[in-house]
Amino acid sequence: MKIPSEPLYLSAAEASNELSVSPATLYAYVSRGLIRSEPVADSRAKRYRADDVRSLKDRRGAGTRVAEGEATVLDSAISTLTEQGSYYRGVSAVTLAENATLEQAATLLWDVDAIDPFSADNMPVMSPAMTAVAAATANEPPLARAIAVLALASDADPRAFNRSREGRAQIGARVMRLMAAAVLGTAPSPQLIHRQVAAAWSPGNGAAQELIRRALVLLADHELNPSTFTLRCAASTGLNLYDATIAGLAALKGPRHGGAGPLSAHLVADLADGDLSGKIRERVSLGERIAGFGHSVYKHGDPRADDLLGRLAEAGFDRKLAIDAPALIHEATGLYPNIDYALAVLVRGLGLPIGHELALFAIARTAGWVAHGIEQLQSGQLIRPRARYTGPAPARGDPGNRPRR
Repeated sequence: MKIPSEPLYLSAAEASNELSVSPATLYAYVSRGLIRSEPVADSRAKRYRADDVRSLKDRRGAGTRVAEGEATVLDSAISTLTEQGSYYRGVSAVTLAENATLEQAATLLWDVDAIDPFSADNMPVMSPAMTAVAAATANEPPLARAIAVLALASDADPRAFNRSREGRAQIGARVMRLMAAAVLGTAPSPQLIHRQVAAAWSPGNGAAQELIRRALVLLADHELNPSTFTLRCAASTGLNLYDATIAGLAALKGPRHGGAGPLSAHLVADLADGDLSGKIRERVSLGERIAGFGHSVYKHGDPRADDLLGRLAEAGFDRKLAIDAPALIHEATGLYPNIDYALAVLVRGLGLPIGHELALFAIARTAGWVAHGIEQLQSGQLIRPRARYTGPAPARGDPGNRPRR
């Protein structure tokens, strides 16, 4: 039996009726690039791509937001971004960073208050294979080591697929503790994570614990950045939180995401010695991109960076890097420092090699990844976006217009 094929194009009236909108709204969607239109031969009328109309209708039906300049956006109660910075369930991340630990930020992001997921007895299971892999990858980069260890974690943990609200929060805490241990090259510990990091990277430095704690809270989540969206896509297939976190880690390694930290660190290393003004002037005159400056969301400065750089200056870190360089670069380019630059100054001030920025970022962002993984699993929805086809339209008589069977 032949099944009637869906039309390739719709008239303005048909498209408006399909979307239950006025013609004016339809034209607004076209002007924003959400629906493609083409002129009709020998007519002043236009026709509209039916697949664009159906895709937009599906997005609206799924509760996604359609706004100018936005791609498909998921509804989320976890965090949002404003000019004043990120907010974790309505709480300013900058304000939270004054006193909270990463564990407290995580519990807020996960919206859990009936239990303490970070109780001392909720420790990750370390199978013999995981221990062997951790030892074998001891000299590998921290993120590679974490991915290798996490790949075995769900099989070792008999509670990895617990579906209760409290059970998933407890899994999240085990994921965070395992991530910290893998990145630091230590055994999993119930100790507060910022203390673990300070003990491993900067023992004896009185200021390190407090600055690391603040940085971790500021970095805990940042809405749907590339690694978080990647993790949500993975979690939507039904993956457990250990495996979903691997997806986030893989995306974080990209030079346009987490890799921006090491790039900023190279800039900081270059600016640390010599003529600061001259080096900045040379980079700007050559048209070089200034790593760690500018942000797609924060047009008037990244509040996380402002907060951390201010604290670094107060703690006695190199003022030339924390205050003077950002001011000169802003004067020369109009760009403000972002959190990647602030992390690079922190890592250099602690005497750590380049690359520790990315490691610290991964430890912190695991809190947000877990939050988004939990929310996605709770929704039960599979994330399956549609691509906007930009190739040549099928001509009449082509296979693409033949009836479907």
